Amino acid sequence: MSDASAAQEAAVPVVAADVVARVVANLELAVRAQRETLELCVLCLLAEGHLIIEDFPGVGKTMLAKSLARSLDLSFSRLQFTPDLLPTDVTGVNVFNQKTNEFEFRPGPVFANVLLVDEINRASPKTQSALLEAMQEAQVTIDGATYELEPPFLVLATQNPIEYEGTYPLPEAQLDRFTARLSLGYPPLAEEARMLGEQTTAPPLERLEAVASHSEVLAAMEAARGVFVEESIGRYVVALLRHTRASGRLALGASPRAGIALLRTAKARAVARGRDYVLPEDVQAVATAVLVHRLIVAPEARALGATGDEAVAEALGETPVPV
Repeated sequence: MSDASAAQEAAVPVVAADVVARVVANLELAVRAQRETLELCVLCLLAEGHLIIEDFPGVGKTMLAKSLARSLDLSFSRLQFTPDLLPTDVTGVNVFNQKTNEFEFRPGPVFANVLLVDEINRASPKTQSALLEAMQEAQVTIDGATYELEPPFLVLATQNPIEYEGTYPLPEAQLDRFTARLSLGYPPLAEEARMLGEQTTAPPLERLEAVASHSEVLAAMEAARGVFVEESIGRYVVALLRHTRASGRLALGASPRAGIALLRTAKARAVARGRDYVLPEDVQAVATAVLVHRLIVAPEARALGATGDEAVAEALGETPVPV
């Protein structure tokens, strides 16, 4: 490899890190949340994954999703999930054209780079399952015909954890397809007061502009995909997964798909730090967000107050860290 090629290759993570920094800084203009939380949204995109935002009403879940979409030069669509929504309302449908005497495919909202799904647990399981193929394989199959989704494809789903009446909890198979889950929480007093002033005069979201182009996003994703993972890091991820499977707190531990998501997100974090290799701290920093929603706490442990967060913390604390 020539010196020029080596220098160009070394600069790729730095350029990708700049994209992440720009998008996160733009999100901070509209969303009052911790920087680590906002960064995780961008990391999820670079990891070619999907994100579920679960929190109380009115804390800015939809605001965060819309702000991320506006910060990127990507196509955007929004779906409000309701009990009467049909799978074809998500994926699209074949419609008979009387002029041509043929069926024509009319794409649904899923054919966008960023899809915001509001209140995903309010639609029926049949409609929820319409997203499975799209989330896992970036394609949609309608009447035997397969249609590819343009990359990048990111599903941002929101969910209210305190209202269960009239909702359909997501099955484990679908939760496992979300790369990460995050919560915003209530902002600090000063930030909340500032937010009230902004939202009642000139809402920042209305002035938010794209700070990264489509090509820059794709290049950053490619940079994350090419990050080097030393064998000991891969074994460390597997050891964390196996620890959750053996945990007495859990009825269901992390799947191999969880390990793939964890490693991809760790690679995205490495790129965000300007590195082309993964460190154990990258895995540790994203482990909770990536793993907790995939775990099922055993009934007897839940009765004693155990949580998935504690199980992940225990795995991180007891699993030997590669040096």
